[in-house]
Amino acid sequence: MRMSEGDSDAFRDLYQQTSSAVYGFALSIVRNCHDAENIMHDAYIRIHRSSASYEPKGKPMAWILTIVRNLCYTKLKSGDICEDLSEYENLIHMDESNQTVDRMILQKALGILDFEDRQIVILHALTGMKHREIAELLDLPLGTVLSKYKRALEKMRKELEGKGVE
Repeated sequence: MRMSEGDSDAFRDLYQQTSSAVYGFALSIVRNCHDAENIMHDAYIRIHRSSASYEPKGKPMAWILTIVRNLCYTKLKSGDICEDLSEYENLIHMDESNQTVDRMILQKALGILDFEDRQIVILHALTGMKHREIAELLDLPLGTVLSKYKRALEKMRKELEGKGVE
């Protein structure tokens, strides 16, 4: 990594390329905008400090999101978490005319999913990670991630169509 050689532009580039995924992943776990932002900040401090010792064995994004996941779980264990699904709206870029309706729809759809399903949907649909990468990050078989994603989308579709979840 160029960061380990003291290249400050490299850190800025890394941040610009990964901050959306880092924030989205943190938010999918802690479900609170304030905590997700703090975790993202702490993660980038750790990434910067650890860049000299980073050994590229896999994808850097997996390493980054592992740091984020560990920080999130530490925060959850502390018990100082507020769950608020309205914070997911920050991940979606909407035009002003449809913001309120789209936010309500997004809150309702994500609100019916369990924790793991919500993470998979957010990581794939909102941050752009591939299913294979999600499987590695969450330590799940690829088939499980694929089936959970498909079932979660179907559950959200039924809820939004007014059929509810069976």
